[in-house]
Parts: sequence; C-alpha cells; structure tokens
Amino acid sequence: MVARHRAAGGARGGSVVGRHRARAGVPEGHAVGQHGTRSVVPSDAGKSRGQILARGIVSSLAGKMVGLAAPLLITPLAFRSLGAERYGLWMAVTSLTSMALFADFGLGNGLLTRLARLHGTGERRAAAREISSAYAILGALSALLLVVLVGTLRWVPWPTLLSAADPAVARDARPVVLLCFGAFLVNIPIALIQRVQYAQQQVTQSNLWQAGGSLVSVALVYAAVTTEADPVLVIAAAVLAVPVVNLANSVCYFGWQARELRPRPRLVRAPVARGLLRLGTRFFLLSLLTSVVLNLDNVLISRVLGLPAAATYAVVVRMFALLTLFVTLVNMPLWAANGEALARGDLAWVRRTTSRMVALSAAVVALPGGALVFLGNDVIRVWVRTADFPSVPRTLLVGLAAWSLLLAVVAPLFMVQNSIGLLRPQFVGWAACLVLAVPLKIVLAQRVGLPGVALASAATYALTVLPAAVIGYRRVLTGGTPGAPTASEGRVVAAVGTAR
Repeated sequence: MVARHRAAGGARGGSVVGRHRARAGVPEGHAVGQHGTRSVVPSDAGKSRGQILARGIVSSLAGKMVGLAAPLLITPLAFRSLGAERYGLWMAVTSLTSMALFADFGLGNGLLTRLARLHGTGERRAAAREISSAYAILGALSALLLVVLVGTLRWVPWPTLLSAADPAVARDARPVVLLCFGAFLVNIPIALIQRVQYAQQQVTQSNLWQAGGSLVSVALVYAAVTTEADPVLVIAAAVLAVPVVNLANSVCYFGWQARELRPRPRLVRAPVARGLLRLGTRFFLLSLLTSVVLNLDNVLISRVLGLPAAATYAVVVRMFALLTLFVTLVNMPLWAANGEALARGDLAWVRRTTSRMVALSAAVVALPGGALVFLGNDVIRVWVRTADFPSVPRTLLVGLAAWSLLLAVVAPLFMVQNSIGLLRPQFVGWAACLVLAVPLKIVLAQRVGLPGVALASAATYALTVLPAAVIGYRRVLTGGTPGAPTASEGRVVAAVGTAR
C-alpha cells in the first residue's frame, strides 16, 4: 500500500525518506522530534540499531526454542492427567482458536508499522495516541466477542459438536470452550504489548516475556497435575498463563518503563483509529491471501492424487517448514528497525542491512535445505518411525528446498516494505502467484506427481512474488510515501492515506 500525498506541493521525485524530510523541513542528519522539533541523528545510530537487531534475532531464536519445548513438556503431563478423550476435546477446541489467528484484523501489524516510524522521529505523544486508539479498538472487539461467547455458550451443543461420548467429558465441554476461547479473546488486546515493544526496538525484552509465558505455563500445569487438580483446572493452567504474563508485561512496561506511552481513554482519536483500521485491514487481507497461497497444496493434491499422496506431501513440507519458521524469526526484528531507520533518513543502513539479512536468511535455509535433499528420506524414517511411509523422490526434496530458499531471500525485502505499509506490490505478487500456480500445480501433479507440485511452487514464486518483492523494495528507497503518521501536540495530522 502506497499512501497518497497529504501535503500540497509535496515532491514527487526522490526517496520515501527524502520527501518525508523535505515536507517536515528537516535537513540531512536531523530527525523530526516531538512537537515538530529537530534533533540531530547520532552518528553511531546505525551501529546501535545493528546491535539491537542482533540481540533481537538471538533472543527470538532462543525464545522460540523455549516456546517449542513447552508443548513437548506439557503434552505428556496433560495427557496422563486428562485422559485420551478429555485431552482430545481440549485439542479440538484449541484447533478452533488456532483458526482465528487473524482475529486482530491486522491491527497489530498496522500499529507496529506506524509506531516504528514515530519512534524514529521521536514523537512520543503521537505514539501514545496510536497505542491508546489500538487498545480501544481491540478492547471493544474483545469485549463484544466475549459477550457473544458467554451469551451463546448454553445454546450451542458443544458436547455434540466436539463428539464427547463420555458423560463426564461432555459435562466439561462448555467450561473448556469458555476457558480456551475466553483466554484467546482476552489476549487479543493484551498481546499488543509485543508489537509496542518491537516498535520501540525492545525485541529482547519482549521475547524474554514470551519465553517466560511458556515457562509459567509448564510450571502451572506441573503444579496442577501433581496436586491432582480437577481436569478443567489443568487446562486452565495451560491456557491462562500466556494472557496473564502478557498482562504482567503490560503493567510493568506502561506502569514504570514507558509511562508516557500508557493507553488512556482521553488519548483515543477517531482519525488515528481510522488510519489504523485502514492499514490493519490491508495487512489482514494480505495475510489471508498469503495463507491461501501457502496452504492450498494439500487440497489440490488430495483432489488430483488422493489422500495418501496428500499425507506424504504434508509430512515432507512440515520438515521444510521448520526452516522457513526460523527465517521468520530472524527477520521479524528487522521490521521495526527499518521503520526507525527510514524515519531518520538512514537509507544506507537499510540497504546494507537488507543485503546482509538476505545473505543470512539464504544461508539459514540453503545449508540445512541442501542436507535434506540428500538425507531427507533418512530424516523422515527416524522422525515418522513407520515402515509404511513411502520413499520420497529427490526431485520433490529439491523443489521444496528451492521454494524455501526463495522464501528466505524475499523475507528481508518484505520487511522493508512492511515498515512503511507498502503492500500493493505484495498483493500483486501473491495474487499473480495464486492465479498462475493453481493450474500449473494441477497439470504437473497429473503428469509428474508430487515433485511437480513442489517445482510449480518454486517456479511460480520466482516468476511472481520475487519480482514484486524487488520492485517494492526499490520503490521504498526511490519512490513511495511513508505509511505512518506524524503528529503535533493536541492534533492529528497526516494519518495513513488510502491506496492509490
């Protein structure tokens, strides 16, 4: 999404940051501070930003390892305590909440984009208005959905829908639904603290709190199981830990660390809320589009080659999905860092860091991906531990390795575009990929089998999404407009505009 110019006489040429600085009347080497004042950009700002980014990447990887380990520790404890049917009931409800991962309608991403730029320009009062407006929107949404949940809980036949045969398990169905969905809905606004901390480049702090939530969850479940607590309390210990820790993080951050950013009803502004909703909606729609493109393969394979082939493909894809997961973790801290750098006019840092992150992301995927090409069948045999799993053609492994490598190379380019809300090139690329990939995958699946689907994924991605990513990246540096607001005391100006 490229925002329209809001100021008369705005220059049409030059870079994003150059025109932004020209409109603000800020010479090179300066940034717009709070209330429109100027502040000299420290000469070592790029070095400090790079150090923060490096710490954020390391803490993201460490935090994710803790996050992945927590379910591995909780599962055997909970399964023995709850029993197979009650545990299955819990997992069924959890899967329903997982389908609502876009419940914030992209507002978290929109807030991250706008706050990162305000952090770069030093406009703390404007940032407080953004935060207050975001909490107001998601708080109202969460409250409304909670009322709907409580109001319909007795009338929806949850025991029947969840196939609870045991009468004791059936009695627990509604309390489990209330716990899982309630915790999920309450966490929607509370989880905004993670976006706020990322935007302020306090990535390590945010990751430590998230890892703490995982550890608290393990500790509470262990305590509930060892004390032979009621099964519903065991589930409550698991699902309530994350929102409780996010709440504690919010209280500590807004109560002591950044009191000037604390959400306040009097700081909520309708123009700011509308700007957040516009940008958030675009992020939401883009997330839906990418989710369809990335998750359509199993549906196509099951229709063309049958369910056994879809099962085989799903297992192999999950193996490579770990690589792309780490790429996401490595690049996520880059989002806010780019926004702050662009706000300060530090284009050299953006170019240099993006090139390095492209190389790092490619290496993170290429080395293990190459190993999986040659050792993939051995890894699957050890992992799945069944003699019934068919041998995977090497061409399938090559196709998935190439596709994963392309995802890794493109990720840093998208982080630059996301940092100013430039989403149109991404929409075009992913839409073109969807239109081209579906018929090509069907044809190649019929003629080549599973390797054809993987090769089609890599080829269509290279032909559509990769060029769109490069074009969008260059547009940020040479020809777009910032997708974040600037503000002065007591009034809101230059809210995010509509797409051209």
